[in-house]
This record gives sequence, structure tokens and C-alpha cells, in this order.
Amino acid sequence: MKLAALTIDGARRAGVLVEAGTAVALLPEALGTVDDLVRGGPSAMAAAQSAVDGAPTVPLAAVRLEAPLQRFNRDILCTGWNYWDHFEESRGKRGGQDPADRPTRPTFFTKGPDTVIGPSDDIAYDPALSDRWDYEAEIALVIGRDGRSIPEAEALGHVFGYLVANDVSQRDLQRAHGGQWLKGKSIDATMPLGPWLTTADEVPDPGGLRVQCEVNGELRQDASSAQMAFPIARLIAELSHGMTLRAGDVLLTGTPSGIGSARDPQVFLRDGDTVVTRVGGLGELRNRVVRTSLV
Repeated sequence: MKLAALTIDGARRAGVLVEAGTAVALLPEALGTVDDLVRGGPSAMAAAQSAVDGAPTVPLAAVRLEAPLQRFNRDILCTGWNYWDHFEESRGKRGGQDPADRPTRPTFFTKGPDTVIGPSDDIAYDPALSDRWDYEAEIALVIGRDGRSIPEAEALGHVFGYLVANDVSQRDLQRAHGGQWLKGKSIDATMPLGPWLTTADEVPDPGGLRVQCEVNGELRQDASSAQMAFPIARLIAELSHGMTLRAGDVLLTGTPSGIGSARDPQVFLRDGDTVVTRVGGLGELRNRVVRTSLV
């Protein structure tokens, strides 16, 4: 099931993609938003499934999709350096902050929820804040069942579904604050998320998805999630070790090589750029970079 969030007649509604993805079936308002369905457990999803047949539909082209999730338990959880080709392409280009060697366990950080925008919303860009705005195509997942110290063998059973994200980053801010990444990853209105939430039963192999990013029609990133340094189940097991993950938590799983700051010469996003982020089977985001006052 592909769950979408949209606004109709001023009200937020949850919908399900139907007719081979060309239309959206509107779920009853009583079922709430996509956030409510994620937290509602199996009974909520059973109710949604039952409601699809006979639900009113609208053409997908006639609606504006929003970020599927808008009510967050905490910061967005993120993974760094999770494709070795990406780790290696940035070696010596991290402003003196290179680790001594490849990490032997996943690297985690967070970014503020106010970064989240919809699949076609503008990416805020303010050169007064930073002149190094970079793109990072990623697979994101949503936790659907609470758990702490989740065994790796059981980890995928805690995933509600998957979606597409772009972890737009400000590289100079990322380096300027003691080597930690929170500041350079948390600028408002900079992380597209969507275009819908594909439930885990429709993604039998999250380790076999193609991840791509285009800027102004040029393919900049193109990889398979099979290239991850630490697969998704390992990420969940490591992150949840002693730390409760809750239904509705969002985890980004890392970006492959091709980022702008690792190119020679470096290339960064600018006002007017169009960024397309896609993951096979999960859909695509299409966003413009638009000058916005953030300071």
C-alpha cells in the first residue's frame, strides 16, 4: 500500500494510490492522517485496507502531495557514511575532520523536523547563511512498532514502510561546529520527503533498491542499496541498542557517492536549480532550489 498525504478543501486527508498510481483513493476522515495510521497498529491498517474499495478517488495529477509524515516524535534520525564509495570519495575533503579509518559500526546523527518539506515543495536557499548547499539522495524508513535492543534478525519487522528523502546539507556549517553534524543538517525547509509512504510488505528486498539524484537533468548519484556498508536491519539493531525506537520515528539510511562537495571541482546547489531524487519502487521527489531569507 502506498499512503499519501494531501489537502482537499482545506483539510488534511490520507489517501492510497490506486489505478496503477494514477489516482488516490481518499480514506475516511475518521481514520486520521498518515501519522495516525503509522501509530495505529495493525487494526488501523486493516481499517484503511477495507476502506479503499468504494472510496472516492481523485486523479493524482489533480492533487498536491504533502510530506507523508508531519508529526514527529523527535528529530529525524540519520545515518552517515553508509556507502563506502561515498565515504572514500570525501576522504581528505572533510576540512581536517576525517576519521582515522573506516568506521566499524554505523555513524548516527539527527536533524531537526522543521527541515521536512513535501515532494514538490521548494528547497529553501539562503547564500547569506551558507554557500555550500549539497544534495544527498537517500532511502528513508519509518518505524511502525516500538522496540528497544531489537535483534538484527527481527529488525525489518519493526519497519512500517519506506520513502524517499534528500538530506540537503550545508557543508561549511557541517564543518564549523566542532565536527558534529546537527547544525549543518538542520536548516529549515531543506529536506524533501515523500512522495508517499510505501508499506514494508511492498518492499520485499530493501537491499535491492536503486537510488538516484539528478540536478538540472544531470545524473549526479546512481547506486543500489545493496552497496550499503551496513544494511538496514543492522542500522535498526545498532540504533535501538539500549534506545527505544517508537512508531513514527523516521530514519535516513545514508547517501551514495556523487555528492557535490566531493567533486573536482566542487559543485553546489544554487537558486533556480531543479533537484530530482528517486528510489526504485518508492517514487520520486522533484524540488526547486529557491532563494529564501533564513537569517
